[in-house]
Order: sequence, then structure tokens, then C-alpha cells
Amino acid sequence: RIIYTARKKVGYWIGSSVVHLGDHNVPNGFIFIDKYTQVSRILSPICITLRRLEEVVAEKPGLKKYVDDTFGGCDELRMTVLCDFFRHGFDGSGADNFFDAGSCIDGRLTSAWNWCSLIHKKPYYPIFQMTGFASFDGQF
Repeated sequence: RIIYTARKKVGYWIGSSVVHLGDHNVPNGFIFIDKYTQVSRILSPICITLRRLEEVVAEKPGLKKYVDDTFGGCDELRMTVLCDFFRHGFDGSGADNFFDAGSCIDGRLTSAWNWCSLIHKKPYYPIFQMTGFASFDGQF
């Protein structure tokens, strides 16, 4: 009922309306808590990249020109990354099927990890690398 009421109030819903807890995706409370510990592993590298952007661009005039010519500057690049992440990092993508995508933390993390797994295909990936990004799951 809660999801139905929320969908009715907002007028539209992105992703699946399934909430997983006690099924094969989130079988118990410990798994549910573990899902929340993954949030910083996703967000920290993004935040570090966005925070270091001006610093790295200021050190390398060629990079500043690239960022200005390709993205329209640091602010626009930052917005490009954030818009892309918030558009695709929570959309239900990455699951084996729409039911497994869910609308709870499990489904959103599946989408966020899917976005992370595709970052090497993004036009701004070289900027992530130049700011010291190694991976979302530790240094390899």
C-alpha cells in the first residue's frame, strides 16, 4: 500500500515497484544492512573526482582546454557527471529482470553498481582517471 500511495501522489514511478526483504535478493536484515555499507564505495570516488576537478585542471593547461572544449568547463562537466549518475544510477537497470530491480535499497544499488560498471564507456571517464580514480571497489 505504501508504494501504491506514493506512486499515486507523484503521478509516475521510475523503476520497479517491488520492495525486497526476505526474498532471494535480500534474505535477511544483515544483508539489508550490508547494502547500506556499499553506498560510500560508490559515492566516495565520484565525490573525490568532482572535488578535485578544479585542482587538476588548474595544474594542467591542456586538460583545462580539453574540459572547456569538450564539456564547456568544470561546472558543466560536474553537472554532466551528476545528471548521468542520478538519471541512470537509480533507474532499475542492471538487474536480471524488472522484478529483481526492486524499488528498495537493493534495486537502487543494483542500478548504481551497473552505472559504475559502465563508467569506462562514459566520455568523462578520462577525467576520473586524471583525478586519481582507480575503481569503485578498491585499488587494483
